[in-house]
Amino acid sequence: MSLRDDLAGVLARDSRYTIHAYAFIFEALEFTKNQKRKAQGRARGRGKSPEPPRHVSPRELCLGARDLALHHYGLLAKIVLNEWGIHSTSDFGELVFNLVAAGDLEKTPSDSRADFDDVYEFEEALQRGYVLVPDDVA
Repeated sequence: MSLRDDLAGVLARDSRYTIHAYAFIFEALEFTKNQKRKAQGRARGRGKSPEPPRHVSPRELCLGARDLALHHYGLLAKIVLNEWGIHSTSDFGELVFNLVAAGDLEKTPSDSRADFDDVYEFEEALQRGYVLVPDDVA
């Protein structure tokens, strides 16, 4: 079974986003969880007790999605995301809550669709704020 088959109902209910947008959300979620684990490991190395593993917040997911998009697509990140139907952090919320409604993701009682609104401005975060980092430094 393919991702397209798994998400056929979601894609049929909301055609604003492409299959690539949903695949990106899943990848961004994993990327963000990995970044959190690394940060917890660094905290543990400084003698701090690690925070127990927890849910990724909407803000954390938006920031992780930004970092992942810049990592994969550089200065083209905004263009690529726009092609998939993603124009703002609010779209990340729409994607996530579409997946929650389909049973592909879970949310906590405190999660709200509105928590994804205006986390950052796309143009600023994905283009004007972009810094080239040589491969040997990253």
